[in-house]
Amino acid sequence: MSLTLQAAPSSAYDQRVRTTVTVGSTQMACAAPEANIKKAETLVRIAHQRGAQIVLLQELFQHTYFPIELSSQNFHLADTLESSGILRGMQALAKELSVVLPISFFERYKNSYYNSVAVIDADGSILGVVRKAHISGHVVDVHSVDRLGYNDKYYFTPSDDPVPVFHTRYATIGVGIGCDQWYPEYARLLAISGAEIIFYPSALGSNQYDVQYDPRDQWHRVMQGHAAANMVPIIVSNRVGTEESDGVQVTFCGSSFITGNTGELVRCSRPHYYA
Repeated sequence: MSLTLQAAPSSAYDQRVRTTVTVGSTQMACAAPEANIKKAETLVRIAHQRGAQIVLLQELFQHTYFPIELSSQNFHLADTLESSGILRGMQALAKELSVVLPISFFERYKNSYYNSVAVIDADGSILGVVRKAHISGHVVDVHSVDRLGYNDKYYFTPSDDPVPVFHTRYATIGVGIGCDQWYPEYARLLAISGAEIIFYPSALGSNQYDVQYDPRDQWHRVMQGHAAANMVPIIVSNRVGTEESDGVQVTFCGSSFITGNTGELVRCSRPHYYA
């Protein structure tokens, strides 16, 4: 899913200067890491062929969504920024295609673990890292499973870093991760810091406490509100497919989308469509 749009000017109230950029949002079901990486690379190439200059992949796409379960073994999935093989591969891909790639990964940094995104510029350089600030789920331990299937607090430390923006080749962008997307103050901070486009990799899915609840309409309305309030386009990539671990099943709802800078929904993928 690719779209050419006008990014917000450096001030939301200054209409004199706009950036025109083509963006792509993807979504896929996840399985084995090697297959996930290959699929992600294929989607980036397809988006590039359609003209995309910035391509967003979903939250933690390298693996199945391991926060469904509680297992200390999953901490071995984390990498440092310097040692991450997925980042090295995506740097090479970004340089080859001259595309900007915000890449989600499970990060080990100092003595903590983070749900992070490294922003790779079109020359393959890493401009910096943003770490997820808002962590979902209850406080848990190995004897208490959050039946929602989102045991994020078991794995991830909430970031208290200043929220950065990144001056890429094509636009100044901001990035939020997962639950950051529900907080209007996060989008506002990115906008007043100069973000012309905001990107959100996501892993939004079913709620075990109410299997009839479909989060998509509320989710879209919230994000469209962020775009309209701040006059910045918003790009979202969400996971698809059903994943199960330790008897807990989550169905991710896809429906990745792109808004314009006044909040209009201009592109939206289907709920279970690989794109």
